Amino acid sequence: MSWGDRLAELGIELPGVAAPVAAYVPAVRSGSMVYTAGQVPFVNGKLEGTGKVGAEVSPEEAKRYARTAALNAIAAVDALVGLESIVRIVKVVGYVASAEGFTGQPAVINGASELFGEIFGDAGAHARSAVGVAELPLGAPVEVELIVEVS
Repeated sequence: MSWGDRLAELGIELPGVAAPVAAYVPAVRSGSMVYTAGQVPFVNGKLEGTGKVGAEVSPEEAKRYARTAALNAIAAVDALVGLESIVRIVKVVGYVASAEGFTGQPAVINGASELFGEIFGDAGAHARSAVGVAELPLGAPVEVELIVEVS
């Protein structure tokens, strides 16, 4: 089964690639690896939500936002090399804009990790960092970046 077929089976449609908000490109290929820029939860050019997790944003909302950011990252890979070129998700780095005392970053970034498992199965198993930060661009609650092996 192709990755495109798997997305269709899951009822998932990749979004268009989010336009960069500064001087960078959404993804770069070096050899057999693609590195994405950090992706925030844009939907149709707008953030799904803003604020800090553990204050204005609940952990459950943030987990959903991490899933959206992960879809945006896959879209960036698809636009650069094509979805079917993906061999495996190698590493995920997730940033969570965290209210003071919030320590649930790993559960939030599971929104991205679980999505990769749903789509790519064993090829979606990856190394990961989940980092709490004071602020993210545009007030986003989460940001996700990927390193992906491609053929």
